[in-house]
Amino acid sequence: MRGRLIGAFWLAALVFGAAAHAQEINIGVTMGTTGPGASLGINYKNAFRLMPTTIAGVPVKYTILEDGSDPTQAAKNARQLVSEGHVDALIGAVSVPSTTQVALIATETKTPMIAVSPVALPPEKLEWIFIVPQPVPLMMGAVVDDMKKRKIKTVGYIGFSDSWGDLVLSALKQNAEPAGIKIVDEERYARADTSVTGQIIKILAANPDAVVVGGSGTGGALPQIALREKGYKGPMYHNHGAVNREFIKVGGAAVDGAIAPTGPLIVAEELPDSHPVKAVAIEFDHRYEAEFGAGSRNAFAGYSYDAFLLLNAAIPTALKKAKPGTPEFRQALRDALEMGNSIVGTHGVYTQTAKDHYGLDQRAVVLSDVQKGEWHLLN
Repeated sequence: MRGRLIGAFWLAALVFGAAAHAQEINIGVTMGTTGPGASLGINYKNAFRLMPTTIAGVPVKYTILEDGSDPTQAAKNARQLVSEGHVDALIGAVSVPSTTQVALIATETKTPMIAVSPVALPPEKLEWIFIVPQPVPLMMGAVVDDMKKRKIKTVGYIGFSDSWGDLVLSALKQNAEPAGIKIVDEERYARADTSVTGQIIKILAANPDAVVVGGSGTGGALPQIALREKGYKGPMYHNHGAVNREFIKVGGAAVDGAIAPTGPLIVAEELPDSHPVKAVAIEFDHRYEAEFGAGSRNAFAGYSYDAFLLLNAAIPTALKKAKPGTPEFRQALRDALEMGNSIVGTHGVYTQTAKDHYGLDQRAVVLSDVQKGEWHLLN
């Protein structure tokens, strides 16, 4: 009799444990806090310390794996999170190459993914992928608008020799050519390079009115440092991948005056009160700086938090249709993410639909510049 009771107890415990696990939402994250993307990855990861541990009353588990900013490792992590961790959604990664590799696995395994970096895939390949960062053409459109105001006619380009450099250059051309702005030189460099002297000499020889840098993080500062050392005095434009404190730390006085498009959270207090994102951005900035220090705000932590906000809005709907840990829940979550609800984040108002997995508009972009070692709203 005693043996039967013990057996019944353990059977009940197993059933209860399985039921409890089924009611836990599992989010898998791959992030590079080391390697060439570390200055971004650390900030992406920090934001998870500010995220609630429940959504709609259901516990949420975040499993964060380190990928060293390496696309191959990011892909391995994603496969492990899906096949062994049975995650309900994926979040990642620190660069376009890494994020694209994770997106391919998310699509293959039919796992909804919130991309915190742009993805180098066409729209028809994004069925399971929802992108938080602003589309690169939207951001470079703001850059070209500023060039037109300054009557800039020629630009030189230097960017990473990977898919991020490709995306920025393509978006620059898309906006510059209709505006009558000619790209007079195109140069590339690797993320791990420590010198771009050869490329800078070629840019200077082309004598452009302005230079656009298609880098990100600390690596985005390298061309500007080199150009200033060579005496270049024209405007230098970057992209939203460069807007963080580490960019300024590495560049020092050489990056003073650098111009870049970014999300509203970087300069939230300087926005008009009518801006729809201002209140959410300020609240997040204050929480982040209370945790990580004054002046630590950055766009990348905001992308991670916006990924949470999208899931936070979609998960209650998915829970009505299926239990976490099942293919049905993943499908329901994917469907809920593209329902077209307007979610106010730290970077913009997201209205993601079946036709648009970015869901952002002009409210998601402001121009900023470095003034005395700080990013400010461009006057």
